[in-house]
Amino acid sequence: MNSATSNSSGNAAPGASAGVASSASPTFSPLYQQIKALITQSLQSGEWKPGELIPSEVELAARFKVSQGTVRKAIDELSAENLVVRRQGKGTFVATHHEERAHYRFLRLMPDAGEPRQAESRVVEVKRLRAPAEVARMLELKGGDSVIMIKRVQSFEGVPAILEEIWLPGALFRGLTAERLIEYKGPMYGLFETEFGTRMIRATERVKAVSTEAAVGELLAVASGTPLLSVERVSFTYGDKPVEVRRGLYRTDSHHYQNELS
Repeated sequence: MNSATSNSSGNAAPGASAGVASSASPTFSPLYQQIKALITQSLQSGEWKPGELIPSEVELAARFKVSQGTVRKAIDELSAENLVVRRQGKGTFVATHHEERAHYRFLRLMPDAGEPRQAESRVVEVKRLRAPAEVARMLELKGGDSVIMIKRVQSFEGVPAILEEIWLPGALFRGLTAERLIEYKGPMYGLFETEFGTRMIRATERVKAVSTEAAVGELLAVASGTPLLSVERVSFTYGDKPVEVRRGLYRTDSHHYQNELS
């Protein structure tokens, strides 16, 4: 089984530019989409850091010289894409991977019974090497560019459940070591966000069934030939730039893969 998952016109806003098609005919995006793009640029540039309060809708409307309704529609979409978080009576904040609600956004392995629990992580290996051809293609790197490969086992209540290989561009993650990963107690994406300025915005996944090989079985404490779920994920930051390839093997004897479709 293979499957892939993700995730008319208006006047130009200040700072926004209309695209030009190959035929030289002007093309326009709705005004709220232009405002959304401008807000996203501010997020990408770090004007507002993860976890920080962004200006109110009234302030943003004055800044961009548009109606408050236009700003609200732009923020509605940013909220739906998990780039910002609305908090009743407090305002709108830049989303961060340190929030409890974000911990399970990319981890879709859920227990068959009971509430989701925080995984315990054991780093097996961290090494820097030249990118294999397939990884380089997926990360849009040049052949031979440096990458960091992390292998780790995630367990729930002491039982191994996930074996992961994580591939990251070496240039973006200079200084990332096994020691740093082991001493850091928060979510891995929180570390990437805080110390390397790289925030995962969206991801695509390919899911299929595989059987356990001997070396994998030793790490996941299952017999060779046991069915596993293979999940290959590419994660993207702002500008649709791929910054992570993650290949996970999931035990599903007491867990299941859960996704929400809309």
